[in-house]
Amino acid sequence: MSVTKSTEGPQGAVAIKLDLMSPPESAKKLENKDSTFLDESPSESPGSKKTKGITGFQALVHLVKGNMGTGILGLPLAVKNAGILMGPLSLLVMGFVACHCMHILVKCAQRFCKRLNKPFMDYGDTVMHGLEANPSTWLRNHAHWGRHIVSFFLIVTQLGFCCVYIVFLADNLKQVVEAVNSTTNNCHSNETIILTPTMDSRLYMLSFLPFLVLLVLIRNLRILTIFSMLANISMLVSLVIITQYITQEIPDPSRLPLVASWKTYPLFFGTAIFSFESIGVVLPLENKMKDARHFPAILSLGISIITALYIGIGALGYLRFGDDIKASITLNLPNCWLYQSVKLLYIAGILCTYALQFYVPAEIIIPFSISRVSTRWALPLDLSIRIAMVCLTCLLAILIPRLDLVLALVGSVSSSALALIIPPLLEVTTFYSEGMSPLTIFKDALISILGFVGFVVGTYQALDELLKSGDSLPFSNSTTFIQ
Repeated sequence: MSVTKSTEGPQGAVAIKLDLMSPPESAKKLENKDSTFLDESPSESPGSKKTKGITGFQALVHLVKGNMGTGILGLPLAVKNAGILMGPLSLLVMGFVACHCMHILVKCAQRFCKRLNKPFMDYGDTVMHGLEANPSTWLRNHAHWGRHIVSFFLIVTQLGFCCVYIVFLADNLKQVVEAVNSTTNNCHSNETIILTPTMDSRLYMLSFLPFLVLLVLIRNLRILTIFSMLANISMLVSLVIITQYITQEIPDPSRLPLVASWKTYPLFFGTAIFSFESIGVVLPLENKMKDARHFPAILSLGISIITALYIGIGALGYLRFGDDIKASITLNLPNCWLYQSVKLLYIAGILCTYALQFYVPAEIIIPFSISRVSTRWALPLDLSIRIAMVCLTCLLAILIPRLDLVLALVGSVSSSALALIIPPLLEVTTFYSEGMSPLTIFKDALISILGFVGFVVGTYQALDELLKSGDSLPFSNSTTFIQ
């Protein structure tokens, strides 16, 4: 929810070159991450016209489809955690704030590109130069840590996405397998279907491990473009089918609370900001536009469309299923072949997207690691790190086999930092020496503080829920369908 010089997923990412070494060629590839099928012409200064590049419409499409992943499927449960009124209103506010933070990042990157006469500036470099421009001597001397911090949160975010994918794959495949004997062609019958219990969901996660290992061993980004196309098509078809189903036979909404308990709101925050985490797509898309002067308008339009989709799917899904809504709305679909095929399509799409999301942390960690060994050991070390990283994501998914908690935890820990906390602070460090109005400083401080509060409270609530359900995590997530 993702590529010739980019990967794409529900939540985008931009690559960071580690400052611990001179940037290797493989790390250079990451400059233009998250803009699938973008042209490969050299970058030019922001705001200048380009003879080659993508049009405004193409940039809009890339921005929107970069957010269509597992996050949107978890929004109905997120709305339940906030309330049928508070949830959509909060999504609207978060969409506005996230869009504003993306504009801040673009503005700061453009400023440093002009000041340093550079053709392109990624997220990590922008933060580093922002700290170098700060009046504080201590911050200037430690400016390189800005790039390290962005790299860290980027790695956590992307590996977190991979953990979410594994849990999603296991839950949906388990439900399809358990219902296969009773699946019919009739999607409108009104009968209760008890699923046939099979193996535990953790074993389903392990069953995906060999396929995931094979996928991450693909090191050629051009080959991964094929998987990106397959993922986009399968997810788009699935989302259309899901939307047409949840708009049918919506029950009386008066039974749903307008505002949910404040104790569950942090879980809403984590899932929502997980879905809005596309800030890493912004700079690569702007860099690849033929005329980057139009990008701010494209960005605002794209986030407006995304926010409308999120509010629509989140609210309609909760209205349709009420308190029975599950961690992924696909788990609420009827037991007929049409909707079972939706799960299978999403499984195929997520499998393909896993390799694309994995590419980002791999290209940050691996070049640094292999630079420490001789050429003879470079390839074995490369493959070993890839296998170890995919096994790590599988292990973490097994330890936290609840999709809703994984979504909230990843969103609270890393997405809030990249999308809400860092950009406002970056604006202050970039423009403070040039003079900023007290109102702008107050606004930036408020956004960062709210983001930090969401980071702390959301992480605490997700971990608390995890610990409470530690011994009661179901070893068989069998579900009862009411068709």
